[in-house]
Amino acid sequence: MTTTAPKLAKVEGIKDRSQHLLEPIFSELKLDTNHFSEDGVQILKFHGSYQQDNRDERVKGQEKPYSMMLRLRSPGGYIPPQLYLALDNLADQYGNGTLRATTRQAFQLHGVLKKNLKTVIGTIIRHMGSTLGACGDLNRNIMAPPVPYRNRPEYDLARQYANNVADLLTPQTGAYYEIWTDGEKIVSAEEAPEVKAARQRNLHGTNIEGNVEPIYGDHYMPRKFKMAVTVPGDNSVDLFTQDVGLVLITDAKGKAKGFNVYAGGGMGRTHNKGETFARVADPIGYVDAADVYDLVKAIVAVQRDYGDRVNRRHARMKYLIHDWGVAKFTAEVEQYFGKAIKPLKKVAAFEYRDYLGWQEQGDGQWFLGLSVQNGRVKDVPGYQLKAALKEIVSTYQLPILLTGNQDIILYDIAAGDRAAIDAILTRAGVKPIEAIDPLARYSIACPALPTCGLAVTESERAIPGILERIRALLTELELPDEHFVVRMTGCPNGCARPYMAEVGFVGQGPNAYQLWLGGSPNQTRLAQPYLDKLADEQIEATLRPLLVGFKAQRKGSESFGDFCDRVGFEKLRKLQAGESGDKPRYRVGLREDIHSRLKAEAEKRGVSLTDLATEAIAAYLK
Repeated sequence: MTTTAPKLAKVEGIKDRSQHLLEPIFSELKLDTNHFSEDGVQILKFHGSYQQDNRDERVKGQEKPYSMMLRLRSPGGYIPPQLYLALDNLADQYGNGTLRATTRQAFQLHGVLKKNLKTVIGTIIRHMGSTLGACGDLNRNIMAPPVPYRNRPEYDLARQYANNVADLLTPQTGAYYEIWTDGEKIVSAEEAPEVKAARQRNLHGTNIEGNVEPIYGDHYMPRKFKMAVTVPGDNSVDLFTQDVGLVLITDAKGKAKGFNVYAGGGMGRTHNKGETFARVADPIGYVDAADVYDLVKAIVAVQRDYGDRVNRRHARMKYLIHDWGVAKFTAEVEQYFGKAIKPLKKVAAFEYRDYLGWQEQGDGQWFLGLSVQNGRVKDVPGYQLKAALKEIVSTYQLPILLTGNQDIILYDIAAGDRAAIDAILTRAGVKPIEAIDPLARYSIACPALPTCGLAVTESERAIPGILERIRALLTELELPDEHFVVRMTGCPNGCARPYMAEVGFVGQGPNAYQLWLGGSPNQTRLAQPYLDKLADEQIEATLRPLLVGFKAQRKGSESFGDFCDRVGFEKLRKLQAGESGDKPRYRVGLREDIHSRLKAEAEKRGVSLTDLATEAIAAYLK
């Protein structure tokens, strides 16, 4: 009896025909069109770009207003000053006038037209930047703690290893430079010899001999692959959401000893598809520093060879580990690695750190962490962050580190320049960290509408108003200083990692969200889905009884996420239903025209629909 092999996902054929990422991009750039073909869109991702269109500007019967989102590859979030200034100029000349810091420590440009794409990418490359591998079915931008401590060598080492692993897993095809710089290969730094040696070393089948891509092969990875390198105790990288997390352990002299290894994290899922789910990474074990590149290659090879290439929804490595179990996965990795993985080393508990405000580097100089709501670097009346950063970077030639929380760190600042830099920021309307609401400081949102093709509702444009409403609710409940981690996405793909938040809003339809609760403030515990299709106007009514119960029943300084996890959802639902002394919820029907007018007035005043309706009815009854 013979069995027919399952049909591979369509994108596998597109990758196979691409001549290692050259076509059809190379040919389609010569066509006088404003968009790429379906095959072109898939290969374009490997070059760091997504084709999008602005849904706010669609006109029925007309071609969509296509443009490209361009994402940088910047391991550990490093942006040299000349690259930042080039990006600032490109955003104005060819983009939508803004830059956006991502949740993976990179910048994105939005609004780049197809006809300008080669100019923009070529300029980035010539200013020590790259977009290769920022998207697509391969290793994405590698994260590392974004802090420039000069007296703590483990932090420099973590960024160095992040950069080296990024180099190790960078596509080797010449297509990137052939397309974007006419074959001129421009590199910003010499590759470390140990990285080149590790790439060439074929241990137990980690390499595909004779292939242009010795690690990836013709088909690259089954899906995207995400990694982070950090140090013990520092969870500024959301370690447990990564496909692979490396925790650097150093000796008493600050030299690298080895790494604790975690694998199998991932945030993406699909509503109403129970076979898809968010997952936190499992501990795999410990490897010596000398073996870390071979271990990374072994993990990549297992996912390359055994990851699902039939069902894209099941293609991330987290599903392979879930299906196999950690023991089988580890054993398979050891086959490629050629030796046993050692037991995990005990390290400090992980804490979330954002490194904002003024801080000493440890060498007499300073760094300044700037809170950037949703990562959007822009100039609007009363808030000229983009202009201020351009002035600061150009005047003082400061390098930048981007954080995993969409914020910006300027560093190597002379003590004598602090006052002048503060003056520039003050003049631009940029608030110091002490003046920023912690709800905003610890929040993340994805771009969503109008440009993301997957978004089903608002995120970046909605979250500032929602945070203000939550702050008003906390004040009303006499919890004015309380805050928690809030994350929001416009769809379930989880780009802003809402499934690790204390309060996560996941787009589920127009002006409606799935509500996730119970993540930890340090992002070490997965939240759980609490409520489906929470309407925007019901956010206060939903959170109020939970916060009342939190205020009455919290233990010590327990956070809201920890409280939700401790008491459990059964107790939370009783609070919701008013069984713990809270007021019961009532439903009152409204005519459609009255509901529309009431909603418009609520938005105008910046209050919830429920609160405005209550106020209006109370006034009438008087």
